Amino acid sequence: MIVFAGMDWIHLIDFGLVILIWMVQLVVYPSFKYYASSDLLQWHRAYTRGITVVVLPLMLAQLLLHGWRVYDAPSLPHVCLLVLVVSTWLTTFTIFVPLHHNIVAEQALSTTLARLVRYNWMRTVLWSVIFLWGLGVHG
Repeated sequence: MIVFAGMDWIHLIDFGLVILIWMVQLVVYPSFKYYASSDLLQWHRAYTRGITVVVLPLMLAQLLLHGWRVYDAPSLPHVCLLVLVVSTWLTTFTIFVPLHHNIVAEQALSTTLARLVRYNWMRTVLWSVIFLWGLGVHG
């Protein structure tokens, strides 16, 4: 595995995603409720374009690196970490993409925004566990 300043790339990607998700959970999603409806729609378009450019490559890299690790050095901890990574993908595309579509469609905005914050704790916990557990799993 390629190592950078004592951390391999998997840990760096996991760390990037855990920092990103905590920022989204504590700052970005809660701030949505302070926007007027028309301002939220305008901001949301810019936000989703920008966040996709940041998060999608990180998520792809995480999936590929954890998948490679399971292929290259199969073990129960590696498989468990890959299952958690896949879980972040499943929750993202089955829960959060539809919620963001609801925002664009202006469907029950206050309910949608509350669900966005509440349900995002799942991804916040998942990515935190992936990062922390991954620090103890080597090679």
